[in-house]
Amino acid sequence: MADTKTRAQLAGGMTATDSWIRKHRLIYTDATRHPFVLSIRDGTVDLSAFRTWVEQECKFLRSFTAFVASVLVKAWKESDDRADEEVILGSLASLNDEFAWFKKEALKRDIDLTKIVPQNATAGYSRFLESLMRPEMEYTVAITALWAIEAVYHESFAYCMEDGSKTPLELREACERWGNEGFGNYCNTLKKIVDRRLEMAAGEISKKTEMALLRVLECEVEFWNMSRDGPQQTIRAMN
Repeated sequence: MADTKTRAQLAGGMTATDSWIRKHRLIYTDATRHPFVLSIRDGTVDLSAFRTWVEQECKFLRSFTAFVASVLVKAWKESDDRADEEVILGSLASLNDEFAWFKKEALKRDIDLTKIVPQNATAGYSRFLESLMRPEMEYTVAITALWAIEAVYHESFAYCMEDGSKTPLELREACERWGNEGFGNYCNTLKKIVDRRLEMAAGEISKKTEMALLRVLECEVEFWNMSRDGPQQTIRAMN
């Protein structure tokens, strides 16, 4: 069952995820309002930086797809609600379209997909996802990481689509992919799954899950840093 702190949060009308976002607001804001994101929104983004982002996303997407597939397997084995599998399966199915979109973007930006070398942030993020794919890693931890990854992209790119933004026309398609209302609804569905699982989680699992959220946010910040700063950017060593 949920630990005392989690039960108190629920009793006060605040979900566990809402509590964590408030508790870790600084790094959450760093991830969703990163200078790279702000530069897209205000129209000052260096297009070579955006090219770096596309290039490294093409590399990272393979790791992310394997991770989502592993979350589906964990849901099949551990979930208390079979509807979870449908949500994750939908996410996995949509990645085929995402691969096609990135291939199109790579062609547009003269990126040779066979010659992409993962930068430190990309490789580090992939290693983290691999750690979540281990059979002993709990479903609650893995689904939380999936929600956090998707939520950061939705909030970041939705911000670039708001009224008053000066996002360049050539980048608006990218922002619309993750910033649209439908993707936001999907993120909210994942969030509800996470909160439902945390209601049942023991204190040890809850702490482990919170740490996974923080690692996702750190990895997202480092990925944005890499995109903005180029190949010289390195990340802190991660255990």
